[in-house]
Amino acid sequence: MSTIDVPAEHDDAGAIPVIDIRSGDRSTPFEHYVEPVSKTTKAIKFLEQHPDVQLSPASVRRIAFGAVEPGLLDGARLDRHRVETGWLTVITYRAYTLMLSPAIENDRLLDEAHYAADPDTAGTRRVLSMPTAHASHAALVYADAMDDLVAAIDRASRGVQKNNPQEVGRRIVERSLTAVPATFLNPGHHPDDDLGIVDGNSRWASCTSGIEVPGSWIDSTTSQELRPLRPSHLMRLGLGERRDLVRKVIKAAYRQIDAHPGTSKGARGKRDQATRILNAMTVPVQVIVGYTDDDPAMGMRRFPVAVRSLLMRMNIGVKPFEPASQNAVTAEEIVTALFDAGELGDNAASMKDILLGRADVADSMKTLGLNPACRELRFALVVQQLTRKERRLKAIMAAKLDKRGLHLSHRNGPTIELGLRSYSSLPKETMASVRTALGTGCLWKALVDHEWTVENIDSDQAVDDLHARAEKGDTPALLLLGVIAMTSLVISGNLLAPGGSAEQLVGGMKIMRTGVGSVINTVLSTKEGRLVLADAIKRNRAGLRPQWWSEGQLVERNEWKGSAFNAHLRLAANHGFNPDDYLDNATDTEREARALTAFQTSLTGAAGDLADLIELREGNRTEDRIPWVEVQSSFAHLRNMDDDLRDISERAPR
Repeated sequence: MSTIDVPAEHDDAGAIPVIDIRSGDRSTPFEHYVEPVSKTTKAIKFLEQHPDVQLSPASVRRIAFGAVEPGLLDGARLDRHRVETGWLTVITYRAYTLMLSPAIENDRLLDEAHYAADPDTAGTRRVLSMPTAHASHAALVYADAMDDLVAAIDRASRGVQKNNPQEVGRRIVERSLTAVPATFLNPGHHPDDDLGIVDGNSRWASCTSGIEVPGSWIDSTTSQELRPLRPSHLMRLGLGERRDLVRKVIKAAYRQIDAHPGTSKGARGKRDQATRILNAMTVPVQVIVGYTDDDPAMGMRRFPVAVRSLLMRMNIGVKPFEPASQNAVTAEEIVTALFDAGELGDNAASMKDILLGRADVADSMKTLGLNPACRELRFALVVQQLTRKERRLKAIMAAKLDKRGLHLSHRNGPTIELGLRSYSSLPKETMASVRTALGTGCLWKALVDHEWTVENIDSDQAVDDLHARAEKGDTPALLLLGVIAMTSLVISGNLLAPGGSAEQLVGGMKIMRTGVGSVINTVLSTKEGRLVLADAIKRNRAGLRPQWWSEGQLVERNEWKGSAFNAHLRLAANHGFNPDDYLDNATDTEREARALTAFQTSLTGAAGDLADLIELREGNRTEDRIPWVEVQSSFAHLRNMDDDLRDISERAPR
């Protein structure tokens, strides 16, 4: 017997009817009927011979066997969907829900996943490897062990069922799901292929959430004890066995309807439960059956990217991705596109693995001469790769971000999500604070303006050497010092988003309330700041609180919490490391220098605000120009500031 555990509805809403889903003659009462295998022959032949269908015989059989009306597939129209890299070919039909499987991993949860790039996730459930493309078929290929795959599918299905439940059963599902053939390289005792959903997981999970079946229907036991039906149960079954399960569930639902006639509340409730099952047993689905790349030489290599691209454009309606998850997906698209375009350098495969962080990065880090135990080095490598200013890289990033032009703020989100994969084991509350801090802006303009590389700064001596080069005006060393220090301070909770009470922690003086990247960039411009940041890297690696600059030397401030260090660092960014001198004992020259720093810092903040405005307009697809009366005073300020600054500045060198 199959049941759906939902509150029975037998009031004035009336009984729930079994909804007719046939496309033909409706003169007789509708009843679900699983067509015999013989009815799939013509559909299989049509799909195997169609020039736009690029599927294996096994995938073709899955489509035909899973169709509610396989006869309609014979001669069916195939549609094409435009994606960034080419065209996807799809066929649309109504399928039995249990002949499909939900997504192996749900991209909505990528910001919460555990990644192999974080050594502290060893022994925990890590995110799986990204699927690759089949050499000749429109199919996603999964290399992970089957036990890991089915466990991930069950988790993802439970997650979407909890986070995004759908009303299914009183009505049939009418909004199409999207599925793609999948191939498993290590199937074990499972079938080595499936049809996996890439959009519509919440609908699928809601359709199957309450179905219970006897144990003997889903494994080799003889138990008649009812069990909840999970995706992993379905994936153990061969294609014929899975189809037989559909038939059994449908027959059991009809038996329940027939066994409870009458008008009593109990009888109505049992019939409604069974009817909900029948209405949830079918879903409209479009299956991706082919792919044509804009570059014929690429073959099927970019098929996974094309599927991902289609998915991202679908998740803008009912329940769009959270920003962090969307940034995570976009970041993976960027890295994959850079790899395909040959933009990741000589060790492209290692660089791709490091940036994605899904697989163990130890060997890849060693290939690049970096110590895999130093997670801040991987974060720095992510920053370095995503702030490069090569024309091709900028074009790829802008396209994946759906931007006409690429601003510094556009790079921030993908950089954060890839970088934080080195720290995915952090507690949820800590991760939220870290993501908020970095979200204020962890990048600064010099990272894009100058070429720099990530070196193996994995010891105190290496930090001291890097600091010494930064002191001599070595810009690449200065940038690397800043990125490593920023990562260390943010992750350790000593550099935060500007809190509302931060000024109270520093005697009411004004702190710098810009992004963490701007704070680091400003502090790097002072001798004291460079020393504090270099020392913070070493102290953080040793598990110690960072030291502070006072009266010409570094001193311990163990009484300071992270919020106090954050407030003092932001104060130093505004007024230097001797704020009392700023008020009382500073020379005229020092006051002028600090005033110039404050002015230039305010410009950085203003530029960021303008970038945010531009990004909002692009996101809202705003085409209208801002009325002149609204910006006239701003232009006047800019002109006056330009004139005044030129009056006190040297002429630009020619």
